[in-house]
Amino acid sequence: MNESLRAHAPLLNSYLTYLEQNKHPFTIPGHKQNAAQLDAGLGIVVDSDVPLYGGLDEIKLTKGALKEAEALAGQLWKADWARFSTGGSTHANQALVLALGQPGDKVAISRTSHRSLLSALVLAGLEPLWLYPEIDEVTGVPLGIPIRELERALTHDPIAVLLTEPGYLGTISDVCALISTAHKKGIPVIIDAAWGGHFGFHPAMPKHALQYGADAFVTSVHKVLPGYSASAIAVAVTDRLNRVRLDQTFDTTHTTSPAGAPLASIDGVRALLQTRGTELIGALLARIENLRGHLQSEFGAEIILSPNNFAQGRFDPTKIVLRVNSIGADGISIERELIDLGLPVEMADQDTIVVLATIADTHESFSALEDALLLVLRRNAKTPRPGATSLSWRIAPTIAMSMRDAYFAPSVMVPVESAIGRASADLIAPYPPGVAVIAPGEVITKEIMEGLLQGKADGIRIAYASDASLKTFRVIS
Repeated sequence: MNESLRAHAPLLNSYLTYLEQNKHPFTIPGHKQNAAQLDAGLGIVVDSDVPLYGGLDEIKLTKGALKEAEALAGQLWKADWARFSTGGSTHANQALVLALGQPGDKVAISRTSHRSLLSALVLAGLEPLWLYPEIDEVTGVPLGIPIRELERALTHDPIAVLLTEPGYLGTISDVCALISTAHKKGIPVIIDAAWGGHFGFHPAMPKHALQYGADAFVTSVHKVLPGYSASAIAVAVTDRLNRVRLDQTFDTTHTTSPAGAPLASIDGVRALLQTRGTELIGALLARIENLRGHLQSEFGAEIILSPNNFAQGRFDPTKIVLRVNSIGADGISIERELIDLGLPVEMADQDTIVVLATIADTHESFSALEDALLLVLRRNAKTPRPGATSLSWRIAPTIAMSMRDAYFAPSVMVPVESAIGRASADLIAPYPPGVAVIAPGEVITKEIMEGLLQGKADGIRIAYASDASLKTFRVIS
């Protein structure tokens, strides 16, 4: 037990204190932290589950532990509004979007946004002005949203700008310039920073979104940080946002029975970043640089993305992105071999493998990763081939009707050969990264159809289609 961390984290302290006490609760949850007496396996899963109400705090929230913890997070990120979510960045993103405007209002939004933001537009009735990323010709990687894209969108009078920074592959737009451009027109900028929770806590890392001047950001506490699954935080500076509306939409879309473990983990991770963030991120950066150097020495600089491939501050240096096309290897096959060796990776397609490393990794885990990568890459190396830009990054949609109208419109399932040219009723995305290739109301083109079918054949999960086999597609009637 880390007493010093516990002393800095009121929710974490409340969680541990509850488990230390000898209680016989006559409240929910129904397992009473006693399910092991019913079944040992069930007990392993649920007996450390402590609710917020009647657990971390009294039913009437008399201790104010959550309010205190959220205030500490606001202080750390220099925000005047901070909320903890047990529904992940999905919930937090949707809460922020719902707080922005009225149905029919327009928002400028990155086309490479996560599904949660596109779903939020449907819920809020907002209309997207898509911002398309610039693609690096050599690597096929999206470099970020160029200023000219935002300037084009601003001519259509959006009420807000929604960016996704960093992108799934670790690249970052010129965020400072984008925010400055939007703020000149008084338009708030909200950033989905689900993969950037570690930003701003080490001099070698990019700044976090509020340091760049953003009005709000959402980040996951379970992706690159050591928090509980589906834990996330939203923080904001409310000069351009309505604080009352933010609270209203956050509470409207959040569960009324929040679990204590995710909340305690957010508080604990916040305290960890505050007390040891620079030290822990520094150790992670050193391990990654060592791995990157060994792989480049063995297979050439093209095998792995590096901060040197991008403008300063435009790439997450903790991101491990392997470009296996540079050695003629198949990423899907390599992924299977790594899984067999007990080293599952975050994402793989034919050309690219994303290996997620965090401050929770150790010298031993990095040694195992390096040994496995050297072994598997050596035996899969063939003739190098050019990389291809992923379908998720290159699609510019043809819009037949608004997403919201399409979401509620009558639909029908049609055979794959009849779907081309029809307006999709589904949002469909290769996962990860969860970036939509097609959204409701957009036309299913030949390029999209062939890309989805090829991705499925290659072993990529194609998510959210009504027919997971892709033998039929749901289209607007």
